[in-house]
Amino acid sequence: MLPTLEFVLKNYKNFNARSTRDALLAYHRHIQAGGKMFWAVAGAMSSAQLGITLAPAIRAGLVHGLSVTGANLEESLFRLVAHKSYVDFPDYRYLTKKDDTKILEDRMRRVTDTSIPEDEAFRVVEKFIVPAWKRATDRNERHFWHEYFYELIQALPSNLHEGVTEDCWLLAAAKARLPIVVPGYEDSTFGNIFASHVKLGECSASIAKSGIEYMAAFYDQYRELSSGAGVGFFQIGGGIAGDFPICVVPSIKYDLEQPVRPWAYFCQISDSTTSYGSYSGATPNEKITWDKLTEDTPMFVIESDATIVAPLVLTALLEAKQDPSAADALIARYGF
Repeated sequence: MLPTLEFVLKNYKNFNARSTRDALLAYHRHIQAGGKMFWAVAGAMSSAQLGITLAPAIRAGLVHGLSVTGANLEESLFRLVAHKSYVDFPDYRYLTKKDDTKILEDRMRRVTDTSIPEDEAFRVVEKFIVPAWKRATDRNERHFWHEYFYELIQALPSNLHEGVTEDCWLLAAAKARLPIVVPGYEDSTFGNIFASHVKLGECSASIAKSGIEYMAAFYDQYRELSSGAGVGFFQIGGGIAGDFPICVVPSIKYDLEQPVRPWAYFCQISDSTTSYGSYSGATPNEKITWDKLTEDTPMFVIESDATIVAPLVLTALLEAKQDPSAADALIARYGF
């Protein structure tokens, strides 16, 4: 039984539903053909618990690389160590300024309808990662931002896991040694904390490799990912998490002046409306002019809430991965 896949095939006929269905089918066929998929994750998807479906998708070989914001990186870890201390605010639309001030005074940081607990999340992680930065400073070592988190999350004692371990996408990615880029990591809670220790002279800024070094390393990672049947690009939201890695193709072609294969697939889930000068709201066709995609690239835009769409797509893909022959029979039955 493949209930989620069948639900999509049976019900998703038009508008954003059609885009969701078609993007899902193209993703499935790309993986079946031996292709890989690179994910770009913006927004607050870790706080929204995307890991419930993203982590098993990583373990199942449906995700082969990631570009994430510094916030998504650390918030996956926060969900693991402080899950029981999160407080939800389902009526967040009706909160007053006084209500939000009370949340601040309670040492919580609200993200839409949920909130990250400062003491149980920030301060717990701080006890582990700041000493790692100081050790790197003493040893004159340099690492990419995500490598500090990869090391920490695998070394963290299991008795500190408040969340479901299997739902932590960062842990799944670390175990799979997935290539990750974290552009603009300075714009995150621990990016700020790191800056404070640099300012105080306790850590060297050089121990965290730069965004330029991320791109230089990503050149080689992209070549490896795009071998064989190619690598697709699955994007949630907009901003730097998507802008940074998708540029690797024209950069290799024009800046390195070396041959490169284009992205083999593109899908973006976004609630950003198409607007003047908005990259997040730009249609995929615009990317053709920047040589990031081609007119032959399968392209999909799903204008919807990623917290609804992404788990649906991943669940259907996991079903298809588990029983590909049943998935193909179901797809054929519905005429696709």
